Amino acid sequence: MPTRSPTRKSVTRTRRLKDPKGGLTAAGREWFHEKEGANLKPGVKGKADTPEKLRRKGSFLRRHFAHPRGPMVDAKGQPTRLALSARAWGEPVPKDAAGAKRLATQGTKLLERYHATQERAKPAAKRAGAKKTRTAVAARRATAKKRAPSTARKTAARKRTKKT
Repeated sequence: MPTRSPTRKSVTRTRRLKDPKGGLTAAGREWFHEKEGANLKPGVKGKADTPEKLRRKGSFLRRHFAHPRGPMVDAKGQPTRLALSARAWGEPVPKDAAGAKRLATQGTKLLERYHATQERAKPAAKRAGAKKTRTAVAARRATAKKRAPSTARKTAARKRTKKT
């Protein structure tokens, strides 16, 4: 019967990387940063009241629950890690595909709110469908006048070459 070498020790992880309630612990995020260089942040648990929180939470919900990569409940009826990840972001744990779809829809709404705040933050002249301001029209006319002499020269040159 083979015996183990006395110098070999069993490797035990001293810190928990996965939170049993869902998501990663701070030690888990640090471990991924060291191993892969990932800059993971904890989930947005409270209200998504800033544009960054809207974007992060909306993206997470859409990415994980629009087309889930697994079941929400295992064979024993316990929620899977995928379902528990919703709790790490302050959302109810979905029990079935309909619950996951509700979370995905909520993520879509958060992303729409994020895009609306980004659109409002843009200057009026750059917004899609914004009315043209007088200064923008005047600037366009001024550049058109500057181009006019060169265009006139080209037209005159074409007329000369046609005559000969």
